[in-house]
Amino acid sequence: MRVFIGYDPREAVAFSVLAHSIHVRASGPVSVAPLMLSELKGLFTRERHPLQSTDFAFSRFLTPHLSGYEGWSVFLDCDMLVLDDIANLWRLRDERYAVMVVKHDHQPRETIKFLDQPQTAYPKKNWSSVMLFNNARCRALTPEYVNTASGLELHQFKWLSDEGLIGELPRTWNHLVGYYKPAPGVSLVHYTLGGPYFDEYRDCEYAEEWRQELARMLACTQRVAR
Repeated sequence: MRVFIGYDPREAVAFSVLAHSIHVRASGPVSVAPLMLSELKGLFTRERHPLQSTDFAFSRFLTPHLSGYEGWSVFLDCDMLVLDDIANLWRLRDERYAVMVVKHDHQPRETIKFLDQPQTAYPKKNWSSVMLFNNARCRALTPEYVNTASGLELHQFKWLSDEGLIGELPRTWNHLVGYYKPAPGVSLVHYTLGGPYFDEYRDCEYAEEWRQELARMLACTQRVAR
């Protein structure tokens, strides 16, 4: 199971906790790779957009290319926590589709989010924060296209010939904290406004679950250090 996670130095701890939450619950082999701009030099060349809130706003669409356009891959934003076996997401792969997402009707109420970043509203917002890519059917996502296409072309899946190629995942696999009410059985928590690793959001919903995951990860590190 191939998982790519968006990486931003300002949220480095979020990446590590998310990766840990995936590994400790996985029932089968899983590889987790960060999409770090420092590792994509020469491949990802587009300049940062004024409305871009994270380093991985556009690099996420290189996932099929980095997978050799073979098999399936998962992309996740880093501001998340997995509370389920990632194999349960992997089992939802459906060859009828080129990409599978949670189809939110997300209409932000605020204009600013974490670190004073601008909040933008557009159709299909947050659909691309969790993507299950059928890589062979995403060959339109070449590095050249990813580097030059507009943000809306990428995030609204205009690189697909037909919207019928977008499959739907259960909402439990992209629970938007602060928008959806806490619910039992949530598989993936998305701190889209800001995670509990920022002081302003330390008391957000599912903050305690994130801190517990951080503590378990650090406990493993301490045991190894001994």
